[in-house]
Amino acid sequence: MPPYYLQPLLRPYAYLAKWTVIASLVAALAGSASAFFLYALDTATAWRQAHPAIVWLLPLAGFAVGWIYLRFGRGVEAGNNLLIDEIHDPKQVVPLRLAPLVLGGTIVSHLFGASVGREGTAVQMGGALADQLTHVFRLRHEDRRILLMAGISAGFASVFGTPLAGAIFGLEVLAVGRMRYDAIFPCMLAAIVADQAGLAWGVQHTHYALGAQGLAGTPVTALALLAVMAAGVVFGLAGMLFAKATHAAGAFMKRRIGYAPLRPLLGGAVIALAVWAIGTERYIGLGIPVIADAFRQPLAPWDWFGKFAFTVASLGSGFKGGEVTPLFYIGATLGNALAPLLHLPFSLLAGLGFVAVFAGAANTPIASTVMAIELFGPEIAPYAALACVVSYLFSGHTGIYHAQRRHHAKTGRPGGG
Repeated sequence: MPPYYLQPLLRPYAYLAKWTVIASLVAALAGSASAFFLYALDTATAWRQAHPAIVWLLPLAGFAVGWIYLRFGRGVEAGNNLLIDEIHDPKQVVPLRLAPLVLGGTIVSHLFGASVGREGTAVQMGGALADQLTHVFRLRHEDRRILLMAGISAGFASVFGTPLAGAIFGLEVLAVGRMRYDAIFPCMLAAIVADQAGLAWGVQHTHYALGAQGLAGTPVTALALLAVMAAGVVFGLAGMLFAKATHAAGAFMKRRIGYAPLRPLLGGAVIALAVWAIGTERYIGLGIPVIADAFRQPLAPWDWFGKFAFTVASLGSGFKGGEVTPLFYIGATLGNALAPLLHLPFSLLAGLGFVAVFAGAANTPIASTVMAIELFGPEIAPYAALACVVSYLFSGHTGIYHAQRRHHAKTGRPGGG
């Protein structure tokens, strides 16, 4: 034991060494799990696209996912909210079965045509795998909180290829109006290493290009800033509506249908019939091709609502996955539709909507701004920051994560919002 007067000087070195080891292990686990998940997701998506009639089996797939969660997943059904609750109020280690359950449930949901995302799966796998180290290192409650935050950051970063945004997301998502800086080093290191682990496994992330008209043709002017603020208001309202609609759909299904496996069975039947009725698969799965098109050409002005409706039906009825990629789709296509009205390039507004609707729905404006910079380049920073912050202000205090706590009113007044 060093002399007491040296202990304050040595404490940062001990902290750095301890969390370098732990965060690197978390990153290796989360990054590898995300790589496997992304490969499996690509395979499932390609199979569904090659066999479009498989959507008629979506009700049976939903029943199977619901039954498996009812039989084996009673303690982990809350998913992302379980992780956030454990960070706020640590009680017991997250069961390891969360990882294979959410992985399998998400792959099945995508294979048969549900409209769900992938962030929830990566975050839940990252958190569950990270928490298994609690016993290995005999961590206290306070250290376990940091461990879970690092797992969330690693999962988010590795599934989207945005390490800085992933690190900040793990710090920002827990509470509205407050970030925990005591975990900033573990979250940052875990996010960066997890992203590199995914790349080492050969993962290739989607790249979105704003094009020459996106930023080069849009200098920062008063009119452009006002237009971006107006778009931010719409993006925030869309994020709030999405969160409320998803929660309301889930609550309605639980009130009306007591037996859990019947909820995704019914939801799957509605989705399959809707796909048949409108004659397109445009609004199921991840929708990455449509997102990419939103940066290149004008799209139908109702595309955002189509994705909105299919995602609310999928998540509300109990299919597994996440909300973020559908929010990217909703935001990009909504921005594309707003471009003619606001006299801005559709590629620029597609990029702003991509991050700003997510910022409003998840109450994470800083992570969303950094994500825009990582995905689209530093030139978008002024517009992205403005759009994300305005969206955050106008999205109310309802978010896609039930367990997210509220520490400060967004407008600076009690009860404001």
